[in-house]
Amino acid sequence: MPSDITAAAAGTWKLGDLTVNRMGFGAMRITANPDRSVAIRVLRRAVELGVNHLDTAAFYATPGGTLGISDKAPTRYANELIREALSPYPEDLVITTKVGPGVDPERGFYNATTAAELRTQVEENLRQLGRDHLDVVNLRVMDGSGSLAERFGWLAELRDAGLIRHLGISNVRPDHLDEAEPIAPVVCVQNSYSLDTHRSDDTFLRTCADRGIAYVPFFAIAGASGGRGATPAPSAAVQALAAAHNATAQQIRLAWTLHRSPNVLAIPGTGSTAHLEENIAAGSLTLTPEELATLD
Repeated sequence: MPSDITAAAAGTWKLGDLTVNRMGFGAMRITANPDRSVAIRVLRRAVELGVNHLDTAAFYATPGGTLGISDKAPTRYANELIREALSPYPEDLVITTKVGPGVDPERGFYNATTAAELRTQVEENLRQLGRDHLDVVNLRVMDGSGSLAERFGWLAELRDAGLIRHLGISNVRPDHLDEAEPIAPVVCVQNSYSLDTHRSDDTFLRTCADRGIAYVPFFAIAGASGGRGATPAPSAAVQALAAAHNATAQQIRLAWTLHRSPNVLAIPGTGSTAHLEENIAAGSLTLTPEELATLD
């Protein structure tokens, strides 16, 4: 592993008025280890390596939660681990969180459908992170067939009130973006997208680029495996490029992701410092047009 790896190698993009390195970090998996010190080391190492864009959510929690992990340890919240590791926060650190899905002590996992529920979720993110405002909040759409206009409008009101700086949308279609933009500026679209999944979003990604909006894929490494982790069987083309570049298959998948367009931000997640360093090193990989063609 080179000693000079840095998240800055992949270049930068702006989320509204906030400049971030295109290689970021997703916090979902940092709750997995019962030893909180492991997450603290990973987060601090990420910042040391130049990561200044973290993706998180108040509902990223273990036991149970998004990862489905069961253990007898006290509940570990990604936001609280971030606060413990990084507060007082670096001035250039941008924390993106999401609302829509939530966890209620009585109802369990739920989808926010009222202004009051969304405000509660925003305030919970503020409390867990120890912030007086949130840099970027994505409205995560769980009911893909419905309109997001009313819910996005409620978040726009919280933005006007100073609780949120910028807004984005997640798990959405192009018509959702068309709905949202007249209500308030959209700085990012966060969708599941990878080399071998959800390629129908290729055109959507280009639309975002044309409008100056970041496109932020989640599960870029995992692909169809989703929250279960890395894709278990890399294709022959990925394996060939990994061998040619002395890289891992996961690094090739990340490099492909960043090569899609300058507006693409990567947010790979991990609970391991070794994997973190591998992921960030992928931002330095250059794939030729001919090599990229072998993957498509």
